[in-house]
Amino acid sequence: MAITNVAVYAHLSPSDIESLGRELDEIRGDIEERRGTRDARYIRRTIALQRTLDAASRLTIALSRGRLGWLLGTAGLATAKSIENMEIGHNVGHGQWDWMNDPEIRSSTWEWDMAGLSSQWRYSHNFRHHFYTNVLGMDDDIGFGVIRVTTDQPWRPRFLLQPLQNLFLAATFEWGIALHDLYSEQDRAETPAARTAETRALIRKVVRQTGKDYVLLPVLSGRRWRRTLTANVTANLARNLWAYLVIFCGHFPDGAEKFTPEALEHETKADWYLRQMLGSANFDAGPALAFLSGNLCYQIEHHLFPDLPSNRYAEIAVRVRALCDKYDIPYTTGSLPRQYFQTWRLINELALPDRDPASVVPESEPPAPGTADQRIFSGIVSSSCNTRTASAVADSSSSPELARTTSRTRITRRS
Repeated sequence: MAITNVAVYAHLSPSDIESLGRELDEIRGDIEERRGTRDARYIRRTIALQRTLDAASRLTIALSRGRLGWLLGTAGLATAKSIENMEIGHNVGHGQWDWMNDPEIRSSTWEWDMAGLSSQWRYSHNFRHHFYTNVLGMDDDIGFGVIRVTTDQPWRPRFLLQPLQNLFLAATFEWGIALHDLYSEQDRAETPAARTAETRALIRKVVRQTGKDYVLLPVLSGRRWRRTLTANVTANLARNLWAYLVIFCGHFPDGAEKFTPEALEHETKADWYLRQMLGSANFDAGPALAFLSGNLCYQIEHHLFPDLPSNRYAEIAVRVRALCDKYDIPYTTGSLPRQYFQTWRLINELALPDRDPASVVPESEPPAPGTADQRIFSGIVSSSCNTRTASAVADSSSSPELARTTSRTRITRRS
């Protein structure tokens, strides 16, 4: 169930939320004050590493003769593409490095190595997704328009195919994102001519991208064109699967909440902070895995501060988690396999028609997959057989005692 009154759901008073907002502003101010040479050196070294790895991998593919050389080169190329998309393209596109005033490393000029157009992505992602995070009907990233990820989305017979659609989206993720961003741009276009211009802009980018990967580079390989072509196809597939895994694990595991449009009424900056914390999910990662994920293993911190340098998220996370403990707010995290298992389970469960919400589920059975609030509500319904109680919680008109009950239920799910 989507949340309407975020404050009541989080059992926080208005003064609590404003205090939380001030402490998060202090974190932002501290990082902004201290960012400098260390951060600039980090992104420049990352770009140099990615380009070196890309070039070395392509040379390995082209010059080696055996299968091992092809495998090593292709793995290196897939890694280079992942770094470019996740740690560089995504984060540069958020404006995390605009403060450097580097003409190359700027959100307005960086074009990444994938099918989608950066300018279209910046509107769809930076504004539509990050401002309206998980708000039904306003954040197009809730299932990306093809996957049902909450019971608030009405079931349709076509969702029976979503387990297969999920696999297809994973394999073609860059293309799904490209179309997703195009549709978002077309929605805000005021004239047919503007919509046509956006379509043509994407087509030009697709021609350049596919021409490079699947025509130019294979042709330059001469008689070994098949070796280069299959390496590029495989590397792009691996990059798509990895990007899909990271993004889905940050948005759809249990605990990543959804919100109604009414939740935005009179929303302050502090309220927005709280909604980001409740609507995002992390996964546990060491330095290497964090780097390969674009530091999006810290999805909560990224949604709080999308324009702060990604190399700072690890230290920010320590402070954000302490605030979650202080204000008794869930900090949703877990291992990468665990977070994806929850996501996969949710996608497969919601492919089927919804069960009767008034049916009683025996306590011996494991809870149905879904976000934390759905489990809370199903537990309330199971114990009382009264669907009006669950509706009251969703509408945030329940009693303080019931709010405290839901709070205690959530606490047990922290990892």
